[in-house]
Amino acid sequence: MRRGVANRVVAEHLGVPRGTIGWWRSEDRRHRGEAYTQPTDCPRCTGREVDQQAYAYLLGLYLGDGHIISKYKQHHLSIFCDASRPGLIDAAEQAMHLVMPLPKVGRVQRQGCIEVKSYTLHWTCLFPQHGPGKKHERHIALEEWQQQIVDAHPWEFLRGLIHSDGCRVTNWTTRVVAGVKKRYEYPRYFFTNKSDDIRKLCTDTLTAVGVQWTILARGSDPFNVSIARKESVALMDAHIGPKY
Repeated sequence: MRRGVANRVVAEHLGVPRGTIGWWRSEDRRHRGEAYTQPTDCPRCTGREVDQQAYAYLLGLYLGDGHIISKYKQHHLSIFCDASRPGLIDAAEQAMHLVMPLPKVGRVQRQGCIEVKSYTLHWTCLFPQHGPGKKHERHIALEEWQQQIVDAHPWEFLRGLIHSDGCRVTNWTTRVVAGVKKRYEYPRYFFTNKSDDIRKLCTDTLTAVGVQWTILARGSDPFNVSIARKESVALMDAHIGPKY
């Protein structure tokens, strides 16, 4: 073990559980007074170049349906994905791997959804918006380096937001033409989030890429960003499309 042989190899050689090998290794370090520092490939801590497209997408997912657990012996980023959208689940997992390849990524079946989890303390370095309480109950603002990534890859950021808290739907209406009632269908996009700050991040980015939007209230709450104009929907279809 001191020569650097992996826990898995030692466990297979001795025929004991890998967790036992890990405990032996930690006890050996403790007896020798050797401090253990978990290896990391965090771009903020190591200076490694981050995959900006993957990060912009993951940032959108995090602001929508993500959270970070950061406490003693439990540190992970979780993104909750619709269980009926396997493409979305795969995309979330791939984005985590591309942003930080070293941490372990897993999937947990929940009721109606899949929780995609990546285990490392360093997710708080990449998502400084993490804090106590719900995101819509605290101020959310991007740091300058995050905004630069969003400005460089706005469509990936929007794709993450739509894939988390958005959708593409088909509305319909009827019109009387030459005395005959006809049904017309038209697509539109929605982004729904209780946080005023997160909705503004969405609408500011939509404006930057030339997408026209409006706010639709649910009762008295203006939680819905709507994109219904034909040209804007066509732009969204070209860069985002429906969830899959």
